Amino acid sequence: MTAGIGRPGRSTAGVKEVAAEAGVSLGTVSNVLNRPHLVSAATRTRVEQAMASLRYVRNDSARQLRAGSSQILAYVMLDAGNPFFTDVAQGIEEAAEEAGLSLFLCNSNESANREAGYLDLLEQRRVRGVLITPVDPDGDRLLQLPSRGTPVVMVDRAATERTHCSVAVDDVLGGDLAATHLFDLGHERIAFVGGPATIGQVRDRLEGVRAAAARAGRPTDSIIEIGTKALTIDEGRSAGERIAGIPARRRPTAAFCANDMLALGLLQKCVSLGLRVPEDLAIVGYDDIEFAAAATVPLTSVQQPRRLLGRTATKLLLDEYNNPEHEHQQILFTPELVVRASTHRPSQRVQR
Repeated sequence: MTAGIGRPGRSTAGVKEVAAEAGVSLGTVSNVLNRPHLVSAATRTRVEQAMASLRYVRNDSARQLRAGSSQILAYVMLDAGNPFFTDVAQGIEEAAEEAGLSLFLCNSNESANREAGYLDLLEQRRVRGVLITPVDPDGDRLLQLPSRGTPVVMVDRAATERTHCSVAVDDVLGGDLAATHLFDLGHERIAFVGGPATIGQVRDRLEGVRAAAARAGRPTDSIIEIGTKALTIDEGRSAGERIAGIPARRRPTAAFCANDMLALGLLQKCVSLGLRVPEDLAIVGYDDIEFAAAATVPLTSVQQPRRLLGRTATKLLLDEYNNPEHEHQQILFTPELVVRASTHRPSQRVQR
């Protein structure tokens, strides 16, 4: 896996423009690029300054493209700090290696501008195809790439139109599974911890919680929404402080977190504040990352087939590249609830 960093610039010039700017021949520019020892230091500096001025970006894959096609796939992940996405990337890498291809790995870090920069770079490098967990699944840039010959498959996002292949998990069902489990244990007030609401998975998981509450005949105030700015451990700790600050008679006895990072932060804060898990607060996470089972109190979590998501998306991408009869598919996997020690029936607490 090759990790790209920084925001790449867009190439606006070719070698002809560089030669004209520097006042040299095409052959001199070629020598600066490939045989710099044949060029005087002064001339080499003039050519390099022209390249910088024109924002010239060398296309290292051009020779390979003339010989056939690029041997590189790319995955633009949403957050390299979240183990969920690195697990997905491992599945992509496994499928790419089986096909004799390399993987170029990028991290948008939930930034639309950073994502756009990577997509520019990947198109310049003429990668065989792009797998992406996009900041905005409906962005125009994702439509432009296939129209110019670069296949795109969305990962962990469901395509709303049949313009792309996509591979995702039924997050509404996942939220329903988590809430139903907690209601079945006897919890009457459940906190939903997650945000921002601009993230589709957060909205879908909350929709599943509400569906479970309605089916169980629970009142609307049985779900207490604890919004977060991000899906991180720090935000989970902050949510723990807020829950602990609710008077005992109104405090939820269980929490469903939109991902495991939030759940682990919440669990950590509960322990530090003296709240017992699961006796005082049962906790359910989402993703079932490796750390969920290894937590101080092993975490109940909604499991997603992370590596399978990556492998399946890669196979769809390669079929689109190789098969003229390819038809876009939107594949939706079914999540499963993995029950561990962090969920339990609510204890009888002193009301105050």
